[in-house]
Amino acid sequence: MELWIPITIVGAFMQNIRSAVQKHLKGRLTTLGAAYVRFLYAAPFAVLYLFSVKEVTGLPWPEPNLMFFVYCVAGGLSQIIFTALLVWLFSFRNFAVGTTYSKTEVLQVAVLGFVLLGDTVTLIPSIAIAVAMVGVMAMSAGQAQITLGRLLSGLTEKSTLIGLTCGAFLGASVVFFRGASLVLGYEHGAWMPAAFSLTVAVVLQTIGMGVYLAITERGTLRDVIVHWRWSLVVGLSGVLASIAWFTAFTLQNAAYVRALGQIELVFTFFFSVVVFREKTSRIEVFGIMLVVAAILMLVLGR
Repeated sequence: MELWIPITIVGAFMQNIRSAVQKHLKGRLTTLGAAYVRFLYAAPFAVLYLFSVKEVTGLPWPEPNLMFFVYCVAGGLSQIIFTALLVWLFSFRNFAVGTTYSKTEVLQVAVLGFVLLGDTVTLIPSIAIAVAMVGVMAMSAGQAQITLGRLLSGLTEKSTLIGLTCGAFLGASVVFFRGASLVLGYEHGAWMPAAFSLTVAVVLQTIGMGVYLAITERGTLRDVIVHWRWSLVVGLSGVLASIAWFTAFTLQNAAYVRALGQIELVFTFFFSVVVFREKTSRIEVFGIMLVVAAILMLVLGR
């Protein structure tokens, strides 16, 4: 089995934990505050991880150039813009339609990866990516109880455009972060460039979003310190997820990684049905079956 596969699965699982804790924090923090803790409390762990990789491997420090910082800034900014757009999207009455279209991120990563980095996708993975996208959109539509007719009629709505743009910026952040690691090169392995890129990106995001909150939501900065216990859990699980994602992005085409990363939805579905005994609709079951099929195609097809 190729190394990026188990690393991606670990990343998806840890992201699932981080998302669950963030939802818990949303009742205590603003939406931007709940998003900010993933950077603020992850930054110290990212720095610690970077120096641990250096100590254990004995590898030389990477030599970043201007393009590396351009990719890191672009990736971090894209991720923050995605968060802001998502918050804006929730202010629309028909936000569910836009949110469903934001799930096209899986396909947009493949397109942006080709345009920006020249990453190509072969036939079977292309089919797997398309199937995964349809599955994710079906699950999102099922959870929001949106019919196919409503989804199609919403193509011209403002929330749909915002949703698609959300997906584009989320996809762009993934591609830019992969670009940052590739610029550093990984002739000595993927661990050091991935760790270095992650640390620089998280520190820049912490500073950038911290300045923004200091201007717009000063009270939020105080709240993220007050609720440090749960925020620390978000930071730790988030940085473990990011370590896995950045390493996988360094090793493999980001489109493949994000497609396989949809296994996160399988984990969520399992816990909601088996552990919490929640009811699911037929379209949600159909969606999860498509996601599983896409994952099998991606792994076995390679």
